[in-house]
Amino acid sequence: MRKTALYPGTFDPITNGHFDIIERALRLFDEVIIAVAISQDKKPMFSLDERIEMTKEAVKSLSNVTVVGFDNLTVELAKAHNASIIIRGLRAVSDFEYELQLGYLNNSLDDTIETVYLMPKLQNAFVSSSIVRNLLKFNGKTDHILPKEVQKIIGNMTSCTLH
Repeated sequence: MRKTALYPGTFDPITNGHFDIIERALRLFDEVIIAVAISQDKKPMFSLDERIEMTKEAVKSLSNVTVVGFDNLTVELAKAHNASIIIRGLRAVSDFEYELQLGYLNNSLDDTIETVYLMPKLQNAFVSSSIVRNLLKFNGKTDHILPKEVQKIIGNMTSCTLH
């Protein structure tokens, strides 16, 4: 039976840590759907379309990966795409409590969908989208923590109106 996993997140922007999790998930599952959330509550720096474009560019070399945008419950999106697994990344102990609660919530909504937690490689353990956004605000160096395709897109945003 084909196993499809859903990897939801804001991806504002997608980082090397996210990419690392995607590569790990592909070793375990037949297909990975990256679900980019609208996440208006988080007030993202990049629009949904920009985040989807960056994510698609970052993963274009990977097989069996699809990128979609969404604005509904994660378990509903998983069902709609026949995904029986939700992937979540854990960088540090501080992530664990929140992710555990989210996993239990999703399980209470649909107990046929499992949550699998994956850790990035140690070199990416400190990388988060919020760190990247802070660096971008101050024109800090980000090429070591962003996929090169994403770095190029952000660099090409010559209008420099990062939201």
